[in-house]
Amino acid sequence: MRLGFTMGYAPPGTSPLELIGLAQEAERLGYDSAWAAEAWGTDAVTVLSWLAATTSTIKVGSAIMQIPGRTPANTAMTAATLDLLSGGRFLLGLGTSGPQVVEGWHGQPWGKPLTKTREYVEIVRAALRRETVEFHGDQYEIPYAGADATGLGKPLKLMLRPLRDSIPIYLAALSPKNVRLAFEIADGWMPIFFSPERARDAFGYEPREGFEIVPTVHVIVTDDVDAARDVLRPLLALYIGGMGARGANFYNALVRRYGYEADADRIQALYLDGKQREAIASVPDALIDEIALVGPPERIRDRLDAWREAGVTTMLVGTSDAGALRAMAELA
Repeated sequence: MRLGFTMGYAPPGTSPLELIGLAQEAERLGYDSAWAAEAWGTDAVTVLSWLAATTSTIKVGSAIMQIPGRTPANTAMTAATLDLLSGGRFLLGLGTSGPQVVEGWHGQPWGKPLTKTREYVEIVRAALRRETVEFHGDQYEIPYAGADATGLGKPLKLMLRPLRDSIPIYLAALSPKNVRLAFEIADGWMPIFFSPERARDAFGYEPREGFEIVPTVHVIVTDDVDAARDVLRPLLALYIGGMGARGANFYNALVRRYGYEADADRIQALYLDGKQREAIASVPDALIDEIALVGPPERIRDRLDAWREAGVTTMLVGTSDAGALRAMAELA
């Protein structure tokens, strides 16, 4: 099991340079990869460009680039350029995000995310192979031939000659259907809030030779386990309770599949009713212990085998503490 570092995205009021400094430390410690995210703040591509220019060996990955934010052709150009400039170190993580972001920020219809992802990946792969791209699907029409088309569009192929014609593609997926799609069309799967003991039943997967399972795992190294749990409670309450409406929260549905139905209902009800402190206090210790690594080094070491047995090939360490990066390098 390799180690990666997930930079996430820079919180409001902070600079991505702080995250890049941690990624540079991860390279010095021998981490295999570092990944940048995007929501509706810092974008992943600019951060990864800066990181690639200031490192030499660590792989740089997007976790994730938002599918509704870029056309597949633009993503292919971006991936080929980042891969060329980094010397073949780029890893392309993709995901649809959720309807709140897709419709509320990107101004795109939520539509059919599974179909859109399948078509998107197919177009990106064809473009990276420098095929002349012509695609007629349910979600994408290339060249565009709608009623308002000029009729001047013609199939094109990527002018840039990529360093590699097959850049690894990873899909972020939270539902069993999305996970099956990742195993079918991608090179890897990027889960969040991954429970190694429950994931196979919750997602219905079996590890496969050559397929990457790359979860983000929050890590807090401390002798005070309760304090470490309290650091993560607000984040989990936000996702379980506030990321989406009732009946349309993927993270809430995930926790329910893990067997925490009553807790998920309570956290969401409290959060959406404006009782955020109570929602935070309702996040159970057992859930935190399952999906995160918290506590002293020996406690964390005892948990690592569970992740290996679940088929995890790269663990993305989520932390803002250089000491935790160093501890994980020693433990793993």
